[in-house]
Amino acid sequence: MFSWLLGNEELMWQLAAVSASAFFATLLLVPMIVIRLPSDYFSYRRRKSGTRFRHPALAALLVTVKNLLGLFFCVAGTVMLVFPGQGILTILVGMILLDFPGKYRVERWLVGHASVLRSINWIRTKAHKPPITIE
Repeated sequence: MFSWLLGNEELMWQLAAVSASAFFATLLLVPMIVIRLPSDYFSYRRRKSGTRFRHPALAALLVTVKNLLGLFFCVAGTVMLVFPGQGILTILVGMILLDFPGKYRVERWLVGHASVLRSINWIRTKAHKPPITIE
């Protein structure tokens, strides 16, 4: 195993660069997304779905980009559970961007944890935004 790592030193440096880039990207993007959430985002029992764009090609492109970005955040957050970073919060933002059945229930369950809600509301307080409410 160790000899494989030595033989693929360039690959290891590339992976380290991607990891560092993902870490810094989430440090910038996660707070931006958390701040933009409406304070009542988690207050409803069910989430309405639908797109705001009428042109099907534009809607499909935006859903694809949104899901790819959500997948990126989920993977980066999972890596941050082991390495330094705000892993659970990053996974939550990734889940908010993804489209899958039962997503809203999972989001509400995750935000229902006191430490996650406290982190989200701390970021929102720093941005002078009202706290997230859960009913």
